[in-house]
Amino acid sequence: MIRLATPEDQKALIAIAEAVGLFSPPELEELGGMLAEYFDGNPDSDSCWITYDDCEPRGVAYYAPEPYAEGAWNLYFIAVHPDYQGKGIGGAMLDYVEKILTERGDRLLLVETSGLPGFERTREFYRKQGYEEEARIREFYKAGDDKIIFRKAL
Repeated sequence: MIRLATPEDQKALIAIAEAVGLFSPPELEELGGMLAEYFDGNPDSDSCWITYDDCEPRGVAYYAPEPYAEGAWNLYFIAVHPDYQGKGIGGAMLDYVEKILTERGDRLLLVETSGLPGFERTREFYRKQGYEEEARIREFYKAGDDKIIFRKAL
């Protein structure tokens, strides 16, 4: 079941991100701060954290509108616990986000990820979901680590 995340989910959502193994300690700390801000009632007015819950959270996603762009959104974060990957959870969460945005009349969803070899599975996931590579900013995150932006019209 996909549902809105609640404050009680915070610890489990961070544990999912940590278990994936793609995020550094500072990135995990930033994630914790984003969740805390969201649940403290200070989120971007339209931003949304969701979770895939099967007795407990197994996946998490965060999306928010692109400032100063009409109908354009960013999927800033999506992760599925490694024990549950390959079971359609990530695709279901992405479909859920796309459906919500389409029903709102929005037109575009952007996703960014790293160009490092360890993120190839992530990039392949987006391609399988119908996303196209729109841009690559060389050495954005650090030397040798490109930022790759995927795009899907809704």
